[in-house]
Amino acid sequence: MQVTRELFNDVMVPNYNPSEVIPVRGEGSRVWDQNGKEFIDFAGGIAVNCLGHCHPALVNALKEQSEKIWHLSNVMTNEPALRLAKKLTDATFADKVYFANSGAEANEAALKLARRWALDVHGEQKNQIIAFNKGFHGRTFFTVTVGGQAAYSDGFGPKPAAVDHCDYNDLAAFEALISDNTCAVMMEPLQGEGGIISPTSDFIKGVRTLCDKHNALLIFDEVQTGVGRTGDLYAYQGLDVTPDILTTAKALGGGFPIGAMITTTSIAEHLKVGTHGSTYGGNPLACAVAEAAFDTVNSEEVLAGVKEREQLLRDGFAAINEKYDVFSEVRGKGLLLGAVLNSKFEGRARDFLVASTKHGLMSLVAGTNVVRFTPSLVIPLEDIKEGLARFEKAVADVVNG
Repeated sequence: MQVTRELFNDVMVPNYNPSEVIPVRGEGSRVWDQNGKEFIDFAGGIAVNCLGHCHPALVNALKEQSEKIWHLSNVMTNEPALRLAKKLTDATFADKVYFANSGAEANEAALKLARRWALDVHGEQKNQIIAFNKGFHGRTFFTVTVGGQAAYSDGFGPKPAAVDHCDYNDLAAFEALISDNTCAVMMEPLQGEGGIISPTSDFIKGVRTLCDKHNALLIFDEVQTGVGRTGDLYAYQGLDVTPDILTTAKALGGGFPIGAMITTTSIAEHLKVGTHGSTYGGNPLACAVAEAAFDTVNSEEVLAGVKEREQLLRDGFAAINEKYDVFSEVRGKGLLLGAVLNSKFEGRARDFLVASTKHGLMSLVAGTNVVRFTPSLVIPLEDIKEGLARFEKAVADVVNG
């Protein structure tokens, strides 16, 4: 069968609008399409391919586990899941792990746990969930309602109740909203989809303090920031703030679908047997690959390398901007960076993405005004330099019309 972009229109639900490029092979931070055209990957599958494409450690883990056991229901447990859970708890604040298949499912579990904890400990009046405008927490109906972008949740009927929002980095607004009836606060420790927005130290520490004051759980959505993306294993570790519940996915599997919710023993005990579950959560194949990814990323060499690569990218963007004057700033941390378009190019982020694709660079957007970059954490320095050269050609195309 000949596979073309037109086949997508024939057989797929039209909720996506993919480009004409159909990649067929990847190695490291380079990808080739059906026609043999090469791309430098600065997108990483939206912060997923933390070790690039076909990393030997991940390929070997998948091959080895594929010859042992592929799937078990949670009527039984399995070795890869328990090994990965132990490594997650050893490396973080958490004591307990719940495995899912995606970030949205991990967030769904976190929100259900928070509501159940509040009901058990404080009573049914403590049900408010606070989240932040421009936040993104997944596409289930609960998580998309908690996410701070109404366009994603409008049009599907009545939304889950007792969910309120305020602006990120506005501590006064948050303080006015939180009360003793708040059961949980969900936030990204660096907003991704909403435009690569970092928290101020006063804001994120203030949120923690107010959660403690009102006996509310603090949930960190680290689906995009976790597993080395910011230069720390998890972003909270670089912020001097510890959440009560944390969710992780994307880079956790290095490209293989897996998510996890991690928390303390005292909170976890409120998800008693039968209160929540997943057919595929904790799948042996997924956990074996994730263990290999986690082991590789959780090293001084890789985490320090993230910060080195961040600086190389920032220097490159600065040099491009000096010539073409298109960005007002570069936001973010580690290898979660956003080049914010200035007033002359406002709203044209997709134009830069399309031009980048033309010149053999895979990039992303975060809204209409930010060009987003989430490459592999171990992308070779030469690939960064080549990718920046291709991005400069794309910028020149947009600037010159």
